[in-house]
Amino acid sequence: MSSSKSNLEIWNEFQELVNMSPSQIEDWLETKESKSVGDTGDASSTGRASGKRIITIKRTNKDDLSEDQWSHMAKVVGYIKRHCTQGGPDDHAESSNWRYSLMNWGHDPLKSDGCRESA
Repeated sequence: MSSSKSNLEIWNEFQELVNMSPSQIEDWLETKESKSVGDTGDASSTGRASGKRIITIKRTNKDDLSEDQWSHMAKVVGYIKRHCTQGGPDDHAESSNWRYSLMNWGHDPLKSDGCRESA
């Protein structure tokens, strides 16, 4: 996936949007809720695979990131922005597939720096 954004733009957006730490993502990916959502509805979903890649990216020095990792970061930014724009459900957002899916991609929309404003 090629992006028209510079690596600096991708880096800044990724750092802003991926609001879960590597250990938070690791813990989340072990939950039944994480495994229940995604394109396959099981432990092998695209979002869960992305979450694992995000953990590696977040633990890699910026100067050591590969082109493939930069490309994945751009994909993550696009995914989070698209799904945040949807806004999620009006009721029970904390236990919604929308939130669970975003968390597989490293973004908890209900955190203070998440895309969902607290009601």
